[in-house]
Amino acid sequence: MASKLIWASSTANALKISCASRPDLSLTAFALSRCFSTVLDELKYASSHEWVKHEGSVATIGITDHAQDHLGEVVFVDLPETGGKVSKDSGFGAVESVKATSDVISPISGEIVEVNSKLTETPGLINTSPYKDGWMIKIKPSNPSELDSLLGPKEYTKFCEEEDASH
Repeated sequence: MASKLIWASSTANALKISCASRPDLSLTAFALSRCFSTVLDELKYASSHEWVKHEGSVATIGITDHAQDHLGEVVFVDLPETGGKVSKDSGFGAVESVKATSDVISPISGEIVEVNSKLTETPGLINTSPYKDGWMIKIKPSNPSELDSLLGPKEYTKFCEEEDASH
């Protein structure tokens, strides 16, 4: 990994890549995210490219850096209403980019307790900050054991590498 990090940093510096578009990442992390999708250790991941952060009785859900990178510039986000329910492996919204429209699949089941209304006016937050400002919904999980079926960071990274290699 160290050689990839050095290569990514050197390449970013040589190309004069700026972190302005990703203020949530350092230059090194930014360089890595352009060559290798950013995967955070504290999250769980679905093979449909959504992430989950479970804190207390609430789980926050969004799409991964890998997904937003493949989608391109996000121009519209369709989100559900607060108080609704989501089911594991079922769609709850959609993300429209300049390239395509993709359904967003819930990695776990539960009741929607909050929706990121900022995405209505600024859908590009999914591109610039997929793990922080670009979250989509917060739910109260109805079956927290569903989290056990999700991928950890290493498994998700391997999954993405294999998926990209097959395309």
